[in-house]
Amino acid sequence: MDLIKLSRISMKHLITLHVMLDTLSVTACAQRLCVSPSSVSKTLSQLRDTLNDELFYRNGNRLVSTPLARRLGPMVHQMISDMNQIMTQEEFDVANYAGSFSLSMRESTFELIAAPLCEHILKLAPNIRLDIWSKDNIGVSGLAKGVLDFIILPHDLSQPPNIDNNLVWETLFTDEMVCLMSPEHPLVTQSLTIDDYLQYDHIGIVDNDLSVPFFEIQLIQQHRKRKVMVNVADFGAAATLCKTTELLFTCSKKWAEVAAQAQSLIMKELPFNYGQVGYSLVWYQPSMNDPALRWLYQQITTVGHKIGRYT
Repeated sequence: MDLIKLSRISMKHLITLHVMLDTLSVTACAQRLCVSPSSVSKTLSQLRDTLNDELFYRNGNRLVSTPLARRLGPMVHQMISDMNQIMTQEEFDVANYAGSFSLSMRESTFELIAAPLCEHILKLAPNIRLDIWSKDNIGVSGLAKGVLDFIILPHDLSQPPNIDNNLVWETLFTDEMVCLMSPEHPLVTQSLTIDDYLQYDHIGIVDNDLSVPFFEIQLIQQHRKRKVMVNVADFGAAATLCKTTELLFTCSKKWAEVAAQAQSLIMKELPFNYGQVGYSLVWYQPSMNDPALRWLYQQITTVGHKIGRYT
């Protein structure tokens, strides 16, 4: 262990690196830390010399982190979290807590979960701030960087993504999958068969954090591949397309029952085995050292389990 080299790295260096990995901007980093940009540049220069790595380099008009900086990100996040735990040993006071939490979810998940979750949390902790991001803007990688506290998303439970071994996936509630179609669709007046399902074109959902949905694999193995003619980012956009086309949309039943975009659409049971689906809470394992995040975790799971029982 090189104690002399370690002594040259302070929490100031680690926090600056942590924020820089999030912002990729010296100016934005300085604003967040309430220091001058020259102070951030000086701290980064010291860290570059100690680690013998550039850490960030300019590519056109933007800064890019080096492979070493990206590898250090989760470890630095953990060290900062541990130090914060040491500095805040007092008991967590929910009623007077004035900090902020950051969540990310798809727009469809927002419709199903965000309203009851906000109502529940704000009754218990009226002074906190909730930042709820679209998963399209901040995805799973934001957990390891410390930008996000939790992500909630629907996925095939038989295929939890293996993005990071430090990520924990916990099922909040299970769900069914259904097929939505326009009220004028030719299939409205009859039971949906597998031949009908495969005869028509479909709308798909794009998610870079998830692998090929298990139901797609099941469908190909048992029958054949469906024809996805349009891919969109979220359920709401897909439901809107359904209203004016003969495209079929396969989605979460719980979402379809509550979403405004789906209210005029016809819902049909899927005519094949699609595996098990549900909504999961995802977090970075080391973050559970923080009592405030443990409290938030308990509130999210409480609301999620309630939705699973009553929707």
